[in-house]
Amino acid sequence: MPEPVVGERDVLVRVEAAGLNQLDEKIRTGEFKQILPYRLPLILGNDLAGVVIEVGPKVQSFKPGDEVFARPDKDRIGTFAERIAVTEADLALKPATISMTEAASLPLVALTAWQALVERANVQPGQRVLIHAGAGGVGSIAIQLAKHLGATVATTASARNADFVRALGVDTVIDYHNKDFEQVLHSYDVVLDSLGGENLKKSLRVLKPGGKAIGISGPPDPAFAREIGLNPLLRLAITGLSSQIRRQARKLGVSYEFLFMHASGHQLRNITGLVDDGVLRPVLGQVFPSEEAPQGLQSLSKGGIRGKAVISNTRNLNRHRDNPMSAGNEPVITSYAKAPTHTITRRRHLCVPRTRTEGRNPRRLLHPPRREPGQLGSANHRPHREKAPCHRLRQPRRRRLYRESSRQYRCDGR
Repeated sequence: MPEPVVGERDVLVRVEAAGLNQLDEKIRTGEFKQILPYRLPLILGNDLAGVVIEVGPKVQSFKPGDEVFARPDKDRIGTFAERIAVTEADLALKPATISMTEAASLPLVALTAWQALVERANVQPGQRVLIHAGAGGVGSIAIQLAKHLGATVATTASARNADFVRALGVDTVIDYHNKDFEQVLHSYDVVLDSLGGENLKKSLRVLKPGGKAIGISGPPDPAFAREIGLNPLLRLAITGLSSQIRRQARKLGVSYEFLFMHASGHQLRNITGLVDDGVLRPVLGQVFPSEEAPQGLQSLSKGGIRGKAVISNTRNLNRHRDNPMSAGNEPVITSYAKAPTHTITRRRHLCVPRTRTEGRNPRRLLHPPRREPGQLGSANHRPHREKAPCHRLRQPRRRRLYRESSRQYRCDGR
């Protein structure tokens, strides 16, 4: 992949670790393609921790060598790579008391919790807050933040995670396998819902009059459509998507808002202070090496991970130790490589590496040596599905590949 372009107010960061989020999987599957129309191919990744290696001429707050973390703007995602250029305004110094992998687990979930509880809900001491999925990435941070703000906190979690969320400060735990939270909780001021669907409808009914439900899984509301500047047709469609839940909220005398968190270096600096003061602690559920990023994303859909999953860019760390000025920007998930020449087939004959014993004897070209069944070049050997058949390539491309390969390989049966 090409090197990131560093603008006047951009900071080039070497990514040491990146968080895995449900948002990445939803973008990959196209669930948000109407509101986030990304162009493919696309490098995923929505938060990071790393080291500054270059700054733009107008950057004043950072210098090479600074350890930072960030949630890049939604139009500049791509933290599953070795380097990324991030706007100065979206970046903050990493908390000094935690590691790179712990810092990478924070930006998206911590900003989501901050914007839901501080910006939108303005939670005050003594208020009652329900946070769904308290053992998850957003929930585990939101619980700690709500307790810091002085709220009484309830959450939904499995029995296996009950002690874990209590250790975060939860006052009331509802085992969603055995109890219906709607039958237990009532008169709450704020609900932070990360599940949507029927769970969101029930959440409206546990609010007291004037209460507020904030959803991060949808459906999007008209205010969100205006905020991101969607065209009138999409605004109308989004209005229809959320009309039922907004109508139900009005009947109950409560309100519903959809939150799609935004990047903010200023808010991250506030979060850094809370982490260094011991108010917030990252909850690191699982760390995957960069080569296993696809498996990491799949694990999110299975659930069962406490807190946040992170990929650690060990390849980047090892390469930097060997050569700090190494070039190239290889994405973690999507990579392009030339197939080995011997995987190319032509007219159902396999290109086989020339060996020293075979040399260039012309008889060998007419009478190839006997090979064991299944061995490379034998009559019943067929390339597996990773091998590229030349007959599917365009003719000029096929001829060029075959011509280039002929310097090191010969084809049996010609």
